[in-house]
Amino acid sequence: MATYYSEEHEWLTVEGDVATLGITKHAAEQLGEVVFVEQQEAGDEFEKDGEIGVIESVKAASELYAPVDGEIVEVNETLADNPGALNDDPEGEAWIYKIKIADAAQLEDLMDEAGYKAFIG
Repeated sequence: MATYYSEEHEWLTVEGDVATLGITKHAAEQLGEVVFVEQQEAGDEFEKDGEIGVIESVKAASELYAPVDGEIVEVNETLADNPGALNDDPEGEAWIYKIKIADAAQLEDLMDEAGYKAFIG
């Protein structure tokens, strides 16, 4: 299982051709108190850099952008009732989507944990 990070402060944990996607702890801290998460539905397809949702906090709204091409296979429904989970456990239980990756080569454009830490450093 490998974890990748995007410059838009998203993480992907990849197992086979399915990735779990969420926002990083850094992103959650920058957003402040999350009050609403707008999510796509399972079955929705998207292209890399396409908008795949919106996270609204008391400070601002922030779009989610797809780090790779793919299709949403599962949506974390608990965020609809408890958007604040993104503040509590953004890199754990508060994942946003499980996605089927269309082109695994696109993962090479993302950062590893050390690269991401240097990026936000």
